[in-house]
Amino acid sequence: MSTIVGTGDTGPAVTQIVGLLAHLGLIDGTDLPASYDDRVELAVRTFQQQRGLHVDGVVGTATFRRLDEARWNLGDRILTHLPGNLMAGDDVFALQRRLLELGFKVGRVDGYFGAETEAGLRDFQRNVGIPADGTCGPFTLRQLAQLAPMVSGGAPNAMRAQERIRNAGPQLGGKIVVIDPSPGQHLPPEYAEAAAEIVHDLAARIEGRLVATGVQAFLTASRAGRHRAVAVDAEVIEEVERAAFANRANAHLSISLAVDASTNPDACGVATYFFGSEKHHTRSSTGERFASLVQREIVARTDLVDLRCHAKAWDFLRRTRMPAVQLDAGYLSNTGDARRLADPGFRDVLAEAVVVAVQRFYLSPETDAHTGVLRVSELRQALGSPRGADLPH
Repeated sequence: MSTIVGTGDTGPAVTQIVGLLAHLGLIDGTDLPASYDDRVELAVRTFQQQRGLHVDGVVGTATFRRLDEARWNLGDRILTHLPGNLMAGDDVFALQRRLLELGFKVGRVDGYFGAETEAGLRDFQRNVGIPADGTCGPFTLRQLAQLAPMVSGGAPNAMRAQERIRNAGPQLGGKIVVIDPSPGQHLPPEYAEAAAEIVHDLAARIEGRLVATGVQAFLTASRAGRHRAVAVDAEVIEEVERAAFANRANAHLSISLAVDASTNPDACGVATYFFGSEKHHTRSSTGERFASLVQREIVARTDLVDLRCHAKAWDFLRRTRMPAVQLDAGYLSNTGDARRLADPGFRDVLAEAVVVAVQRFYLSPETDAHTGVLRVSELRQALGSPRGADLPH
């Protein structure tokens, strides 16, 4: 589906959407609407909220794809690794969660049957003495059901992720960071040009500071600022491609930069987002920590309203393989935020905050310092001091 379906629409696409919503119990299955009415919009908003998507009450490519994924329960189909066209769905989430609870590595619990999930499944199959074909069919499902979990929750993945960060060491030299100037596909058209100018300028300021610390910084290519009359499926594909770029770069961290807008002129403030799905009880612990550091540094250094950190399952956050964050740096629809964001000096402060957060991400608790008081140069000098003795506290 490559168009947006919303209020008042009718036809086969609406029938399919209503059927999927009814299957999920979000619409009464005994009285299905024939058009995209208020009940359908409310059900779509509920689904988007549950799944960590942008809540707008309309069904574009991203929402439709998640609706399709949600119809699968573990056992409904045979799961296998298809490179270049990964199987995705609630059944994959369930398989990943089950393998993780049994002590097998699956990578991130993200609902995609990728190479790491296949490797974890093969490992499980070898351990229980069945053919290690990396395919989850009826026999493998029976074996999974017979075993009690060793652990619960995402603690094993969190510990492995923390260990990778410790092993990477505190020095930024040689690390790879991808900076993504988001095209802001959910912004009203009248804000597109200003948003593109702000996010690209901010990206350049962050890039320059990171390069000065020895980081290999790469910028994704996006259509930010291009005319808004672009097909919605192309916008979703672009988000997927930007995540793929970060993965191909083998980045240690990625950060997507965006600005927001609202019909409420009083809406204002800064927020950060990391990958997580409350519906599937999964989140990136390292992504959450990185988002928290970025948020705290910006709030401490500016007078932007603190809108806090939130788990979302947007494609850029879900598909990147490294800790990833989206920064929404303010509302262009708010007079105060727009004035701040238009100021190059203010964007300098934002850039400094992001780069300090990147450095702090790799510091041990003994070496780290208080939020909002350090410059990048001070952090770099302190790395050579025993247990951070030169850092102000």
